[in-house]
Amino acid sequence: MRRSVLLATLLLVLATTGPAVAAPPSAPAPLAATPVQVYGAWHCGDDFCTWGTARTVAQFDSQNHWLVDRGDGRPSVNLVVLSFVNPLDLLRQTTDATTLDGVPRGMTAEIVQYFTARGVRVMLSIGGITYTDDWDTALAENPALLGQRAAAVATRLGVGIEIDYEQNTGPNLSGLQSFIDAYRAVHPYDATGGRAPARLTIDVAAGDRWLIDLNRKATADWLRTDTPVLDYANAMVTARPVSASTAQASWQEHVDGKAQYSPPVPPLAPAKFTGAVYLAYGGKPLPECVDYATSVQKAAAPYVQSVAPHGAGSTAGMLGFMFWAAERPSTRGIGTVPPNTCEGGAGAGATALAVPVPMPALRQG
Repeated sequence: MRRSVLLATLLLVLATTGPAVAAPPSAPAPLAATPVQVYGAWHCGDDFCTWGTARTVAQFDSQNHWLVDRGDGRPSVNLVVLSFVNPLDLLRQTTDATTLDGVPRGMTAEIVQYFTARGVRVMLSIGGITYTDDWDTALAENPALLGQRAAAVATRLGVGIEIDYEQNTGPNLSGLQSFIDAYRAVHPYDATGGRAPARLTIDVAAGDRWLIDLNRKATADWLRTDTPVLDYANAMVTARPVSASTAQASWQEHVDGKAQYSPPVPPLAPAKFTGAVYLAYGGKPLPECVDYATSVQKAAAPYVQSVAPHGAGSTAGMLGFMFWAAERPSTRGIGTVPPNTCEGGAGAGATALAVPVPMPALRQG
């Protein structure tokens, strides 16, 4: 009996004084979500991206009201990019049936004010795939004058400018540098974002495997966080809609860069670019337009808001999303006009992601 008591006592002592058992390691804390700052739509007007006819505000509103009202009076986006201005027409100050002093006749002060009066920033996109050859010609002819004329239009309309130069083979990078230098001589880089004409951006491919030379130059020289020249880049849509995971893989290429290329493409800071998704494709609206719950932007939002820098930049998260494209981007299929408007997709996303309107000063690193 005594031996049993002693054994029990010994076991109790060992149980209470033995070596501590290490607690299982806790799961790594997820990266904090960075607020979306850019949530915009390219806008192709009602004539497939030519903007060749002036429109009344009432008629324009009847086709585009969803952009400025997600259903509760707040805009669905905080940026609209009117697409496209022909660079050669702008350089030569062309005036004809569809163009006035180099600018499409539909890109009027009244249409700009339709958006800016509601806190939505406006930019003009110069180029697009249709005008690639005209970019080449204009940059060979007088790139500095083109930059000056782009700056003058930005001043007159109170808008920013987007460079959409989609030359995949031998782009004229020295000419584009002259264009940017001339524009920045008039409208210097403004980190506060307070001056609309100072906003100058560039479009690059969805990932690093197309527009390689342009992307390399932009990443190395114009989109640096220490000496920024351009405000940011837009990683454009792929050839057709893709899943969130495929889109994220393309965007990650920008974050990582391509060290194996010769010469290499350096990494891009997440705070220096947006990712793009489609609103409609193949004759029907996509969830990005009509059903945020099943949309690519909802599925991709955690990545967009938390992707970590990988060699450039110091803050996590991309700037946000761009949508291709409002109203009538193509002669085939449908656009985002009634009844296929996008309050339930992009508009609901603006609410879910707490998109600020107007756009705030952008992260600089």
